[in-house]
Amino acid sequence: MEIEKYRELIKSIVEKHGQCHSDDCEVETQIAFDVDRDRYLMFHVGWRGERRVFGCVIHIEIREGKIWIQRDGTEVGIANQLIAAGVPKSDIVLGYRSPYMRKFTELAVG
Repeated sequence: MEIEKYRELIKSIVEKHGQCHSDDCEVETQIAFDVDRDRYLMFHVGWRGERRVFGCVIHIEIREGKIWIQRDGTEVGIANQLIAAGVPKSDIVLGYRSPYMRKFTELAVG
């Protein structure tokens, strides 16, 4: 696949996850795309009573033609979704895994 197809696929996946609505109306799901630097994020921000809620759920980057999953807080797994969409395993890096542990996956090491 070419980089532009990766960009569109990643945006589609992140936007789909961002559409999941919870009953918690004080916590907002936000999406941020930096297409110039190939960074794609989804995070939660808001309040639960007096407690601040802020956290990154999805963080994906494209580096040197590979898709780096830096954070995956989804149940289904971003890598699984990418593979199902036709992305070769050799183009997916689990950046949240240590370089040592990556070699034990079926995916790229970096």
